[in-house]
Amino acid sequence: MTTILGIETSCDDTGIGVVQDGCRILVNDVSSQIDVHAAFGGVVPEIASRMHTEVITQMVDAALDKIDDPVDAIAFTNGPGLMGSLLVGANFAKAYAFAKGIPTIPVHHIEGHIFSAFLQGKEPKFPCLVLVVSGGHTQLIQCIKAHDYTLLGSTRDDAVGESFDKVARLLDLSYPGGPSIQKAAESGEAQAVNFPRAFAKTDNLEFSYSGLKTAVLYERQRNPDRPVADIAASFQWAAVDSLIIKTRQAIAQTHTPRLVVAGGVAANQLLRDRLTKELDIPVILPEMAVCTDNGAMIAAAGYSLLIHGHSGDLTTTPTPSVSL
Repeated sequence: MTTILGIETSCDDTGIGVVQDGCRILVNDVSSQIDVHAAFGGVVPEIASRMHTEVITQMVDAALDKIDDPVDAIAFTNGPGLMGSLLVGANFAKAYAFAKGIPTIPVHHIEGHIFSAFLQGKEPKFPCLVLVVSGGHTQLIQCIKAHDYTLLGSTRDDAVGESFDKVARLLDLSYPGGPSIQKAAESGEAQAVNFPRAFAKTDNLEFSYSGLKTAVLYERQRNPDRPVADIAASFQWAAVDSLIIKTRQAIAQTHTPRLVVAGGVAANQLLRDRLTKELDIPVILPEMAVCTDNGAMIAAAGYSLLIHGHSGDLTTTPTPSVSL
């Protein structure tokens, strides 16, 4: 058995995970900074990196106390993300690896999210189509085999998760926007407002959410008495609809036999329900506990990279903007 320690510090969550053989979670601890950043309406990079520094050592110590087997390698998020936050995780990982004489494995943040779908006993299956939905990314990726990716399309502006945060602010809902909009939408009418779906009638596999966000703003200005629940439900339906439309087109164009969904927005219940009901191919969804940023997903991706011959060294430096 191979035991991997995973460290995720790309943004505002400190994630420490320990995974065995790429799929069995032994530890998955997350220290969230949401309450701190909520006061600012979004993540403050300097605060995020400082808070990672404050908790990372004690979190790793606590994680290692929970396991019996020694760690064989340490995986860490190497990008994309906030540079200060990435450096905290990378520097800790390299120092730990040097002290223990074990390999380091730099992991792309999005690849971590992809492998979150294969945790808890789910064996990776390729080829697959990957729908990445998070606060910073909205992408369709074709994966022919492990670690072989082709970008099919991405957002031209806002990511879908980012649009949830911005629309939540327009509706005076709490941060982060994903959970607050989903909760508000539960009592709303999804067909109350017919919001736009960008590129719905084109063959490209690109997304756009800035127009949808602006449409919500105009709706609030034109109809200030319309219930927030109705706007939230209509926005959520349109945002998910755009994802369904482009995913269906990608399936038709690539003939890929299965879909993997990755990223924090994969926790959205409407998206999960509609994907599984409306698509004609198997949909592999991560468990709710590993949809958002966590160390277990980095450990899982790190294990796969390691067995396929990929590892880093002590000179590896994080890259805040890097493609998969």
